[in-house]
Amino acid sequence: MTRMWAIALALAATGGVSAQTRRPPAKPVAKPAAKPALPPREKAAPAMMCPAILGEGVASKLTFCDVLTGEDPMAGVLISIPPHTGPVTLTFNLHNRHTYSEEQMKANRAFARYTATIGVLTMDNHLISRAVVQSEFRNASDLVDRIGGGAGPGGVKAVAPTGTEAVSITIPEEENEVSLLGEKLTAERLDGSATYSSPGRPVAVISNVMIDYQPPPPSPPPKPAGRRGAPPKSR
Repeated sequence: MTRMWAIALALAATGGVSAQTRRPPAKPVAKPAAKPALPPREKAAPAMMCPAILGEGVASKLTFCDVLTGEDPMAGVLISIPPHTGPVTLTFNLHNRHTYSEEQMKANRAFARYTATIGVLTMDNHLISRAVVQSEFRNASDLVDRIGGGAGPGGVKAVAPTGTEAVSITIPEEENEVSLLGEKLTAERLDGSATYSSPGRPVAVISNVMIDYQPPPPSPPPKPAGRRGAPPKSR
């Protein structure tokens, strides 16, 4: 009896080993395809449509653009964003507008304090962010630059940018164009203060507009066309 139990146990063990060895080998795990490398980030001046160009700075050679009040994004300063991956950083300098008068300077009545507010909007009129610039004007040295193309002494315009606020705004990835639109301007002078917000009024000035963005990965090369078989022989 003991011998028979030993044989049975040996057969059972052999069957277990045999069953284990008959298991199919594990399939190799496929490695995920490598993502195409992204090109380096780019920082550049974007394509921009300014409905009211103030002009070029005499000293800086920068183009200064008026920002108008309004409710329709199409009436604002339109900034195009090239194809990109991820959010985009929009930067620009925001200035107040001052009408320079030599007569007011001589009469010691040139002081002015300005607060201008503008909005950065999507083209379907959703506000992304606001920007505010506040500055004071006391004398000619408070002007950022003089604008060429005017009838004043030296061929400059009376209106000039004053005060500078460096603005940086993150644009969501899904946006390919944004609009800069004025909201209001508060001007305080020696003879009183006033707030302006009627549509179409220039309330601020921008310059040095730049975007920092990640270009998308390059498109994969087209697959080569398959080799065609030889045409069948005619009988």
